[in-house]
Amino acid sequence: MKQRLLFLIASLLLSMAGVQTAMAQKIILKLSGSEPVKYDVSRVEYIAFEEGEPPIIDDHEFVDLGLPSGTLWATCNVGANSPEEYGDYFAWGETEPKDTYSWTNYKYCNGSATTLTKYCTNSSSGKVDNITVLEAEDDAATVNWGSGWQMPRDAQIVELYDSNNTTTSWTTQNGVDGLLITSKTNGKTLFLPAAGYWDNADLVNAGISGEYLTCSLSTRYNKSAFTLCFDSSSVEWNYRTERRMGRVVRPVRKQ
Repeated sequence: MKQRLLFLIASLLLSMAGVQTAMAQKIILKLSGSEPVKYDVSRVEYIAFEEGEPPIIDDHEFVDLGLPSGTLWATCNVGANSPEEYGDYFAWGETEPKDTYSWTNYKYCNGSATTLTKYCTNSSSGKVDNITVLEAEDDAATVNWGSGWQMPRDAQIVELYDSNNTTTSWTTQNGVDGLLITSKTNGKTLFLPAAGYWDNADLVNAGISGEYLTCSLSTRYNKSAFTLCFDSSSVEWNYRTERRMGRVVRPVRKQ
């Protein structure tokens, strides 16, 4: 709670930074069980975060890895309550988990990979609309977590594991295998559990590999979307995976 309060105060101060008015800017701090206290913004020298729990936005924790773009990464997958939980699995462009992941029940096709009805750039794959990034209504992060969150773009995945920005290592955290990403800028970490994926009615490679969806369509192979894939020996961001299959989502904060 304290962490969240500090974040809200910091956000307010930042929004007022550099703004000059005839009237003094004040901040009112009200803690549970105490009287409100007023502070002149001009008297606040700085606000610092204590080490401990990650900061929270909209009830979801995030970590700032000091990436060049400023992207803030959620610490949990959609549908999970801790970094180690797998969470829910989604077909690309769908916003609810299901029992079977196939072309016959995929939302945006007429039963096959060549009859796509949305997100298509090639007439041989279906109805062309030239939309290459998921719209908010089809983004599992936005629909499930709110308008402040979205599935990452392919460029954000590239930045996340760029060796200039981070190091990656296969590790076990609280008994769960996965990928640990460590910032070279501030030493903060992000854990991605090896959640595997759903193919038809089968969960495949759970504990062996991780496959995390982006919101970016493969414009060369419209039946696929770009996905971050990793196992104990390699990491690949531009892996193209069939849209119909069920995969996990790690949201980023909208910028």
